[in-house]
Amino acid sequence: MTSLPSVRLKHAGIFVTDFPTMFDFYTKLFGFQVSDRVDAGERQTAFLTNDPTAHHTFVLGSGRPADSPSTVHQISFYVDSLDDVRRYWRAVKADGRAKKWYTTTHGNAWSLYFWDPEDNRIEIYTDTPWHIPQPAGLDIDLDQNDDEIYRQTEAYVRADPAFEPIGDWQSKTAQNLGIDGFKPKT
Repeated sequence: MTSLPSVRLKHAGIFVTDFPTMFDFYTKLFGFQVSDRVDAGERQTAFLTNDPTAHHTFVLGSGRPADSPSTVHQISFYVDSLDDVRRYWRAVKADGRAKKWYTTTHGNAWSLYFWDPEDNRIEIYTDTPWHIPQPAGLDIDLDQNDDEIYRQTEAYVRADPAFEPIGDWQSKTAQNLGIDGFKPKT
């Protein structure tokens, strides 16, 4: 079997029922800018970005039937720090449109989960310095300071017999993928 080139996910798109509501939700909460927008009768599409090097990182398209449940498992957005997760947690609560949300650590990430107005699950997350097998989850309280959340998370991951620093897991994964000269993130 011939080995294919590595792929990287660069954008995602979803079909929506109420285009104006979803457009407002994603542009206001996440600050996405419109790269292009098509309004062709009943068909609407918005190409949104938060990266000046990418024409679009997220796409909304009208056309999802009103009686169609979401088929999205989750849409995950990476942020740079635990404080950034906390800032989104506060913004989601203040926005008021997300009726369900929770915060957790998976051991390898700190995450905020919430559901958008059409019941698509959204994750805002950042990495921890550790790895444990998934699925894993421990509720966290983002009202606590970073030191307390780190302490709780580290105790949680170290209790798992398969615990390892994230750099060790990254190096093994790179080796399994046949990537030479990989330098783990610290």
